[in-house]
Amino acid sequence: MLDIGCGEGKDAVFFARNGYDVTAFDISDAGIEKTKRLAERVGVEVNVFKADILDFRLDTNFDIIYSSGVLHYITPQLRNELFANYKHFTNPNGLHVFNVFVEKPFIDHPPEKESTSCKWISGEIFTYYHDWLIQDCSEVIFDCNSSGIPHKHAMNKVVAQKL
Repeated sequence: MLDIGCGEGKDAVFFARNGYDVTAFDISDAGIEKTKRLAERVGVEVNVFKADILDFRLDTNFDIIYSSGVLHYITPQLRNELFANYKHFTNPNGLHVFNVFVEKPFIDHPPEKESTSCKWISGEIFTYYHDWLIQDCSEVIFDCNSSGIPHKHAMNKVVAQKL
C-alpha cells in the first residue's frame, strides 16, 4: 500500500504493524525522520521517501492508496492529472481510501493560515470515482483544537474500488 503525505508516520506504521507492505512519502524531512524512528521503535519496515504531492507521479502499482488530511494541498489544476495517475497505478480490485477537508458556508475557516491549502467543495472528491465502485462516501464535521483554538472542520471521506 501507499500512504500519500504520511506526516510523522502514525498511519503508515499502523498499517505495517497489521501486515501491510507499506510505502509512504511526505514533503517534510522531519516527518520522514519521525516515520523512520517510529517504524524502527515498533519493529516494522516502512519504505519512506521525500516527495512533493504536486510533483510526484506513480510509476508502480499498488493494491491500496491511502491519504488522510493531505489532499487539500493539490491545486485544482492538477487534480484530474493526479487522480488519473493514482487510478492508473492501482491494481484491479484495489482501493483508494482518502479524506479531504471541504469548505462549508456555516463553518468558519480554521485559525491556521495555510497559504498552500486549496479549496475543495463538498462532494468533489466523489466525482473522480464515477467509474469505480464507491464502497463508502461520507461527510463529517468534527471538532479540532490543533492550533490551541477550538474550531471545526468538514471532511469528505471516500473508499473506492477499481473493478
